[in-house]
Amino acid sequence: MLGFFLAEPDDLADEMEDVDFDEEGAEEPDAEAWETEDDEGVEDGMEAQDDSEVTFSLHSASVFCVSLDPKTNTLAVTGGEDDKAFVWRVSDGELLFECSGHKDSVTCAGFSHDSVFVATGDMSGLIKVWRVDTKEEVWSFEVGDLEWMEWHPQAHVLLAGTADGNSWMWKIPSGDCKTFQGPACPATCGRILPDGKRAVVGYEDGTMRIWDLKQGTSLHVLKGQDGHQDPLTCVASNQDGSLIMTGSVDCHAKLVNSATGKVVCVFKMESVAPKAPAGEGEEAESNSVESLGFCNVMPLAAVGYLDGTLAIYDLSTQSLRHKCQHESGIVQLLWEESSAVVYTCSLDGAVRLWDARSGKMINEYRGHSAEILDFAVNKDASIVVTTSGDHQAKVFCVQRPDR
Repeated sequence: MLGFFLAEPDDLADEMEDVDFDEEGAEEPDAEAWETEDDEGVEDGMEAQDDSEVTFSLHSASVFCVSLDPKTNTLAVTGGEDDKAFVWRVSDGELLFECSGHKDSVTCAGFSHDSVFVATGDMSGLIKVWRVDTKEEVWSFEVGDLEWMEWHPQAHVLLAGTADGNSWMWKIPSGDCKTFQGPACPATCGRILPDGKRAVVGYEDGTMRIWDLKQGTSLHVLKGQDGHQDPLTCVASNQDGSLIMTGSVDCHAKLVNSATGKVVCVFKMESVAPKAPAGEGEEAESNSVESLGFCNVMPLAAVGYLDGTLAIYDLSTQSLRHKCQHESGIVQLLWEESSAVVYTCSLDGAVRLWDARSGKMINEYRGHSAEILDFAVNKDASIVVTTSGDHQAKVFCVQRPDR
């Protein structure tokens, strides 16, 4: 199958004819379930089209997270509500090994910068690290309820944030440990900056801290007017780490100078439609920033909202450049590494590619019968790996003839 991914776009059409992509689907125990009458409607429509090349279906519940190995982009790790994590081959969905022993939903999973280790973390706070080549567990540790986890960009160092407000840093596999004490509320999101010396962590109380990883001290604290009014949901930095962007339930995205800790500007999303007053027992429709990221090749940033808006902001003029509307909430967005193309995945089960210069949709890929919960794009932007509430992970080939 791998040849399929490497083929020239012209050869792809011919190869498609010879590959029966439905083989895997045929053995699925759930195949009959789609025939039942209850499943008509949304799921029926969502099930109809499958643009994926490979389906990984060893999970028995929602699949929450996915990461690709950075070195070769040939392996994926997925974690799910079934308390399981698997490392598998992207080219054919072949299982390499199971990361066993978790006692709760696996919500975080990722490879070290050199693909030597893979880490998996569950909601209860049990984190395990495995050596990929020997498939052996080399380290495990238990913290409080886990909110997020990330590998260091240049070292075998793991960072994680927990519900008690702490962030933890470990050397792997020795386990040398350092903690960064935040406010007494969950550390909801975090990101190690590209210099590898600092990390930015967002908290449920709307504050954000930039930590010096070596000293263990906070360099900047943004709170009050500089912070957010509601919990932080996501944080990102640009390629050189000079700018940070934070997103929150308050629907604001703040651009911050990482050296000074000063807010450069605030991007506020005006409501698309006036909110109707909520009826009895109905919740008012809520909106929040769900995901954000910087473009590497132009001064642009993208912000994805729960109401389905993808906003492209121009950083040089600090203004809204495009608004790209989705039918349902955006779960996550990622920029292509070397172009102005944004990928979004949403609650309607589709992956979409957007040209950030024109604001136009380039392409849409479907195949999941439920919402997409996480996704990853490989380095040369030829494949997307998605995970979903339909218990599956899928690999989509997104090679475009124009490249």
